[in-house]
Amino acid sequence: MEGKNIAQGSFQEVLIEDGFYVLKIQNDTVETQHVVRDIDSSYIQFHFCLKGKARFVFNQGNYHLEVSEENSLLLYNTQIDLPMDLKLEPNSWLVSVVMTIRKFHSLFSKEADYIPFLSAENKDKKYYAQEGVSPAIAVILSQMMNYNLHPSIKELYIKGKVYELISLYFNKSDDADIEQCPFLVDEDNVRRIRKAKEIIIARMAEPPTLTELSEEIGLSLKKLKEGFKQIYGDSVFSFLFDYKMEYARKMLETGQHNVNEVGLKVGYSTASHFISAFKKKYGTTPKKYLMALANNG
Repeated sequence: MEGKNIAQGSFQEVLIEDGFYVLKIQNDTVETQHVVRDIDSSYIQFHFCLKGKARFVFNQGNYHLEVSEENSLLLYNTQIDLPMDLKLEPNSWLVSVVMTIRKFHSLFSKEADYIPFLSAENKDKKYYAQEGVSPAIAVILSQMMNYNLHPSIKELYIKGKVYELISLYFNKSDDADIEQCPFLVDEDNVRRIRKAKEIIIARMAEPPTLTELSEEIGLSLKKLKEGFKQIYGDSVFSFLFDYKMEYARKMLETGQHNVNEVGLKVGYSTASHFISAFKKKYGTTPKKYLMALANNG
């Protein structure tokens, strides 16, 4: 496993076996990160965005595909190479699985018929699919991001998880009985934690307390805290703070709201509290930020 840190971000590549590897890319900075890697046309690529947003650029920047939080992107084109040219937004995490098409076929060789792009008539075509990440897959992705294991078994663990991930990705049955790993969040908990995220975003100006939130979603305080951290990589209120500041920044950029209005919208009753929060996040005041934007424009 090789890893390199990019400021507060990190890039890890885990070789599962020849022609089959996993990339874990975390951008915990406030800057967009650019990740480039050669991937030729003999490979199929699966990209899973755990949080934030990623943009894949193709054809010298003439075309791009976005994959946002809790969504996935499948890419495959036997005619042209699709090298990774990735713009990963601030506070974004991505897990990518890349394997040769030959390897991929071997996983499904006995029962590949129900996977549309493996059929004989499609084998020379391109295939792009964007879809949401199911709670079962979200569990595996969070396990792949946050494991605490002895270094000697990390690669074996990731190998097991990536096989599980690919099988669930193609398991299209709604009533499948999927057995979950007992000591991590299960699917029902994932749904509840996602609900918690939706609640705090919808009520960001006056969010509930953690106790109120745990009661509303029907999970213990401990499970809410642990599960939220596992899925979103942050505590509930730290996540909400980042979300509110990003929301405020985008509101300011429209030029249609003054600092007071923006502050109220994201839950600060006084402009001074909002200004200090904005400064804590971005290192500058809203006013100076807007001036810098105007000068750059």
